[in-house]
Amino acid sequence: MDIFSIIAILLTLSAIFSYINYRYFKLPTTIGLMLFSLILSLSLIILGKFGFPFANLSREIVKSIDFNKTLMQGMLSYLLFAGALQINLNDLLEKKWAIGTLATLGVLLSTFTVGTIVYFLTMWMGFGMKYIYCLLFGALISPTDPIAVLGILKKVGIPKSLETKIAGESLFNDGVGVVVFITLMGAAFGGHDISFGHIALLFGQEAIGGAAFGIFCGYLAYYLLKSVDNYQVEILITLALVTGGYALASAIHISGPIAIVVAGLLIGNHGRRLAMSERTREHLDTFWELIDEILNALLFILIGLEILVLTISRQHLLIGVLAIPVVLLARIISIGIPINLLKIWREFSVNVIKTMTWGGLRGGISVALALSLPAMVERDIILTMTYSVVVFSILVQGLTLKYIVKQ
Repeated sequence: MDIFSIIAILLTLSAIFSYINYRYFKLPTTIGLMLFSLILSLSLIILGKFGFPFANLSREIVKSIDFNKTLMQGMLSYLLFAGALQINLNDLLEKKWAIGTLATLGVLLSTFTVGTIVYFLTMWMGFGMKYIYCLLFGALISPTDPIAVLGILKKVGIPKSLETKIAGESLFNDGVGVVVFITLMGAAFGGHDISFGHIALLFGQEAIGGAAFGIFCGYLAYYLLKSVDNYQVEILITLALVTGGYALASAIHISGPIAIVVAGLLIGNHGRRLAMSERTREHLDTFWELIDEILNALLFILIGLEILVLTISRQHLLIGVLAIPVVLLARIISIGIPINLLKIWREFSVNVIKTMTWGGLRGGISVALALSLPAMVERDIILTMTYSVVVFSILVQGLTLKYIVKQ
């Protein structure tokens, strides 16, 4: 099926499900769309068991969509920029030590905690995975997804300082998680040794290089925005910044996500305040809010449809269910240790660990990384675990976060 027909189907489903959710269920949009998409997928699977031909057709359509490329090389840059535009840079800098520690030390702690527990869990279940594959699952599931997190935080009333920590951590830790994942992929399939020097070099190239490149692109766009007063031209400049900046970052092997987040923070703060008229600010905010809503709708529809192409056995489903408390336990550890260390110098709200644990949602980035794994027996197990955690995270944690915050 051609790309236009696929986009037409996804947009039509998004519109229908959004309408149904808005009129009758009143769920947060992303949660509602994913829930209805899951129900549709499960219905098609059941109908396929009775020989309905369109069930197989639906599976073939979903198989033709490269989820990893669609998200990581398509949607992600726009969604990250739209999210970064909403973040107050001064609030972020106030929490820089907490956010930086959680986005680095927290991801590493979670990766090794998840990987180690899953390694022993699979041995106990009788189909032990290699430790390196368990670490790969730990790396792809540890970063919280900024797309899912920011989408839910819009609907949940939490203290501003805590919202900044959760949003800031989610914007930066996916870049760190991708670096860890790429390093482990090289060790697992590329024959590279995992050495401190190799990890430090890769982190410096990807993360620090990405941040520096984001500053450069952000200030270049800021200069261009300041020199004109035409909202059509200025919106085109931000589009060029996101699209061209992300593509160039990927081409020179630095972190595109980190670059776009940094550039988005600069435009959303200095650019918005010093380089735009009130009219431009209104149009820019409206434009990127619409981009954010439309791409979020498409993404969560896709996540729900991906179940059509998963190979799930009873044993895989069991390890998928068991992976949920494992990931939550690792999240408690990876949040609790850094925050308790930082409490020596800084004050934190009483429920910070509980709220950040339950508010650490996983989403499309984890699914995309899992789908990027090469064909192997363990891939189906990792995919099932990833999908189980993501579905629980968005549907259960996302829907109940407001109640956790109020306790």
